[in-house]
Amino acid sequence: MQTAAMAADAVNRLGGAFLECPRTLRRARELGLTGWACYVAGRGGALGDVRPDTVAAALGLITPEAVRDGWDAARRALSPREVAAHLLAECCRWGSEHLADAPKVDRLVELTEKAVLAADGAGLPLFAAWRAMPVPGDGPGARAAVALHLLREHRAGALLLGVRSSGLSPMEALIAGPEGEAAAVAFGWQPPYPPVAPLLRRRAWADAVADRISGQAVQNFTPAERGELVTILKDTTRTVFTRRR
Repeated sequence: MQTAAMAADAVNRLGGAFLECPRTLRRARELGLTGWACYVAGRGGALGDVRPDTVAAALGLITPEAVRDGWDAARRALSPREVAAHLLAECCRWGSEHLADAPKVDRLVELTEKAVLAADGAGLPLFAAWRAMPVPGDGPGARAAVALHLLREHRAGALLLGVRSSGLSPMEALIAGPEGEAAAVAFGWQPPYPPVAPLLRRRAWADAVADRISGQAVQNFTPAERGELVTILKDTTRTVFTRRR
């Protein structure tokens, strides 16, 4: 649990960086997709060509209407599985460009892939679907990026379980989270919003549940391996995001 909490920020930043990469967004436009359609169908497309409500349930924190808009727009250009495959290729491309020469990248691959394989996918359909997808890239940078993306999806699913168990609505969970109302707006929730202060304790509880579920992936690591993983993740985050300034 402590390892998952300490690694959460690095996993979220590194595992999601390719989604915001200008080259990923440019590739989406080349495929006839908006950035939003690529995000929704890219993440949800690992589930296959399912109904929008199914995708909304798996994503969890986005309004069903916003999911439906992105999903239907993407399906007019490509099948959801194709969008997911393109997004996975962009993840590999980003990793090859930004992680291949990161310090201790081989060890990062070894530890993150070990965690991905050990993680339990029960109740986490997006993580399980993404883990089952064939990886198009090779090399340590691409492999590290994919493993980090999978760990990010694992934690996102774990957080959703915590949010629902805490009694928070998706919108309440977002405004009580680190990005506050900006996250709520980005995911389609419109004001007025409730006061944040009464929600913070339940959001902290949901985060603790996410730590506990995410921590299961490293429960068979030695204490030394857990500490090493956290250190490498933090060092890699500093290296990658310092370069981008």
